[in-house]
Order: sequence, then C-alpha cells, then structure tokens
Amino acid sequence: MQERQGIVTIQGNPLTLVGPELKAGDAAPAFTLLDNDMNQKTLEDYRGKPLIISSVPSLDTPVCDMETRRFNREAASLGDGVSVLTVSMDLPFAQKRWCGAAGADNVVTLSDHRDASFGENWGVLLKELRLLARCVFVVDAQGVVRLVHLVPEVTNEPDYDVVLAAVREVV
Repeated sequence: MQERQGIVTIQGNPLTLVGPELKAGDAAPAFTLLDNDMNQKTLEDYRGKPLIISSVPSLDTPVCDMETRRFNREAASLGDGVSVLTVSMDLPFAQKRWCGAAGADNVVTLSDHRDASFGENWGVLLKELRLLARCVFVVDAQGVVRLVHLVPEVTNEPDYDVVLAAVREVV
C-alpha cells in the first residue's frame, strides 16, 4: 500500500497518509462501510447523485462536530439531489448517538472502523493513528471525483465555500 508523508499534520506533527493520492477526474474508488444500524454500504448505494463525502477523524472531537453540523445545515439547502456522507473510524453506535444528540438528519454517517477500506482506497488513512484525515471529496452523479479538498492541518476546518462551489457545479 502506498504511503505519503509530510502532507498532513496534527498540531504541527507530521503524519503518514496510506493509500493513493486522488485527483479531480479520477474514478471514485470502491468502499465498504457500515451505517448506524450495522448495514454494509458501498459507493454503488449512492450512485446517480452528486456526493459530498466528508472524511473526519472522530465525531467526538470539536472540529469534526462543527464540520459535520455545518454540512448537515448545508445539505438541507442543497435538497434531495445531493447526498452528504460523513465517514469516520467511529463505531456505528457512537455515530448513531452523535447524530441523535446533534439532531443531524441531513447527513449520513458511515463507519470505516471494520477494515479501513475507505481510508485506504481514498488515500486518507492516517497510519500512526488509524483514523481518517480531514478531507472533503465531491463526486459527480457518474462516480467521477470532482474535488479533493485535503485539509493540511487536521485540527482545522475545511474551506466550506470551495466545497459548496464544487458541488453546485455538478448539480
């Protein structure tokens, strides 16, 4: 498995990303994740609609919480034509608890804890922590990656305007 160093940090400390470097124009890689009820979900389950896929380290941290709440609000204004997924290594039970407490019903939280297929296939697995890097992907309805917005410092929020502009281009 490919490893990339020096691209992201956490509190200034460099981390290693495992997996390929995706770019706009690449086909969206496959993944197998678990939803809040422990059901398997794959990329094919979301084919046919543009996607915002927000990869976060853990919903139980302040920045991930803020980011997911923000995308939950934005999803409401994007309508049914766009699916918004938040992927983390949190257990499905923890994600379900978080969604209930946050009132998040416009985003779908998915867990990569079982086999890290999303992290490895999408190039956002943090080797040292076995968590996911903060990265937002926009994928069009045909399954082509249109934006890869990797946040260099994991403790920072993404640039929401860049992400929303990219998704509006594919709606």
